[in-house]
Amino acid sequence: MRILHTADWHLGDRLGRIDRTDDLRRAVERVADYCKSESVDVLLVAGDLFSELARPDALRETIRHWQDVFRGFLEGGGTVLTLTGNHDNENFCQTLVHAMTLAAPSVGKPGDLIPPGRLYLAADPTFVKLQDKEHGHDVQFVLMPYPTPNRLLKGDAGQKYASPDEKNRLLTAAWSDALRELRAHPKYDPAAPSVLSAHVHMFGSQIGPSLFRLSEEEDVVVNGDDLAAQFDYVALGHIHKPQALAASHVRYSGSIEKMDLGEQADQKGVVLVELGPEGRKDEPVVLPLPSTPVYEMTVHNPGLDIPQLRAEFTDAKNDLVNLHIHYTAGVDVLEDVLADLDAIFPRWYARDWTEAGALGPSLTPHDAGPARGFGETVRDYLAQELTNHAESEREAVLALADELLKEFE
Repeated sequence: MRILHTADWHLGDRLGRIDRTDDLRRAVERVADYCKSESVDVLLVAGDLFSELARPDALRETIRHWQDVFRGFLEGGGTVLTLTGNHDNENFCQTLVHAMTLAAPSVGKPGDLIPPGRLYLAADPTFVKLQDKEHGHDVQFVLMPYPTPNRLLKGDAGQKYASPDEKNRLLTAAWSDALRELRAHPKYDPAAPSVLSAHVHMFGSQIGPSLFRLSEEEDVVVNGDDLAAQFDYVALGHIHKPQALAASHVRYSGSIEKMDLGEQADQKGVVLVELGPEGRKDEPVVLPLPSTPVYEMTVHNPGLDIPQLRAEFTDAKNDLVNLHIHYTAGVDVLEDVLADLDAIFPRWYARDWTEAGALGPSLTPHDAGPARGFGETVRDYLAQELTNHAESEREAVLALADELLKEFE
C-alpha cells in the first residue's frame, strides 16, 4: 500500500490583504498529480485542511475544487483519509462528518474495514482499516485530531480548569489516554501494519520562528517517544516545518505552501511511504512542492532603490512581500513611491512607511512629540493607507471612521 502523507493545507487562507486561494489550490493540484504519478493508494492529510479565515462560500468552493481535482483518484479506487486540526472549524467539520455518515451509515465505527474510493474525515479519535488491493492484507490507520476540550475532556469535571497550564496538562493526558484506548480496542491488531496520523505538537520538534497563529503557551505538547516502536509510520501535522523526529518514519510533512514570513526558507513537500504485509518498505521519500516566495523588503532611498528593484525583480508578480519604506519629504513623493512599488510587487501583503524629514526633524515614533489620542492615530493611519485612492473615496472612508469613533468615544 502506497501512502502519500501531507498536512496543513489551510484552504481559504489569507496573508494580510492577499487571498491565498489560488496559491493553495495549485499546491493541492500538485498533490493530486503525485497521487497519479506515484500510483498512490491512500492520501493521508494530517489536519488543518481549512483556514479559520475561510468564509462559508469559500468552504463550499473548496470542496467543489476537491471534487474536480480528486475525482479520478477516487474513481480509480484511491482513498483520502483526513482529520481535523486546530485551525479547522469544529462545527463545520462535525457537520461535514454527519453528512458523510448519512451517505454511508455503515461506516465510522472504530476498527471498521472501510471501502476505498471515498474521502473520510475524523473529527474524534478513531481507527479504521483499509485492505491493500495488491496483497489483500489490512492496514490500520489511527487518526488523532488536534486535542481540544470538546473532543477529549468529557463531562463537567473535565471542562473545569483553573489556568491554561492546567488545561494543557489535562489535554496532554487525555490525548495519551485516547491513543492508548484505541490500541487496546478489541479490533486493533498490534501485529498488523499500522499508521498513526495526528495533528499535534510533539516534544523535540523544531517549530521555526513561531507557531502558525498560535502561541507556544496555548499549544498542547505531547510525548511521542514510544510511537516509533508502535507504528510502521507516524504522519504528523501542525508543525509547518518539514522534519523527521526520533526516527525517519516519524515525520511532519510540513504545510503545502509557505503560509507566512516565518516559512520563507522552508522547502515544502509531501512524503511517500509504502507498507507491505510485514510493515514498512524502505525509507520514506520526500517529494518536493514548489512554493510561493515570501520575503520582506526595505526601501531606504526610493530614488536609488526603486530603479534597482525594478531591474532585479523582473518576475516578482506572484511574490508575497512585506514592504518597509523610508522616504524623504521634499525629495520623494509618497504617492509615486507607493505606485512604483505596487507595480514591482503587486502582491505585497503588508506595508509601512516612515518619513525621514529632510526638511526638518525626523518623524519617527521616537521624535513624534506628545502622544496622540486613539482617534487621531486611526485617522492618520487611514489617511496614509488611502493615499492612492480617489479623493472622494478617501473622504467617504474618513467620514465613516469619524462616525464610528464618535460611537466608540
